[in-house]
Amino acid sequence: MSAAEPDRVQVAHPERAREGGANRPLVQVAVGVLMRGDAFLLTSRPEGKVYAGYWEFPGGKLEAGESVEAALRRELHEELGIDIEDCVPWRTERFDYPHALVQLNFCQVTRWRGEIEMREGQSAAWQSLPVTVQPVLPGTVPVLQWLAQAQGFTGVTHPEA
Repeated sequence: MSAAEPDRVQVAHPERAREGGANRPLVQVAVGVLMRGDAFLLTSRPEGKVYAGYWEFPGGKLEAGESVEAALRRELHEELGIDIEDCVPWRTERFDYPHALVQLNFCQVTRWRGEIEMREGQSAAWQSLPVTVQPVLPGTVPVLQWLAQAQGFTGVTHPEA
């Protein structure tokens, strides 16, 4: 896994105030990059959540004492109704959103059991580069860039909101 540089934090929407101030805790998040060939699954954030309607890779917060892989297994089962068979830690990124400071722990998922079903009122779309859904959550953009690099894709990876 290629970890983010310790002091490197990407700031989303710098014009907005930060809830909780400068000493906010770092929230650990497990994120699944579900791959099917060169295609990948994006899901929309459901109504009632911060950034509702934005597209992202599925996942969620780690619970106390939980590993990234265990959290991802739990979250993908809860959100999508699937059981992961193959999960490979990939990269991490830190994002400073107005509502939270998060470390996104990305894992590539290439095999799972079960049919994907939306269990939390979200939408899903299999995408390839460039993605056609919008708006894209800022924490999703680095993954699109990594995928573009791996696939030899040049050009814009996503529509600007």
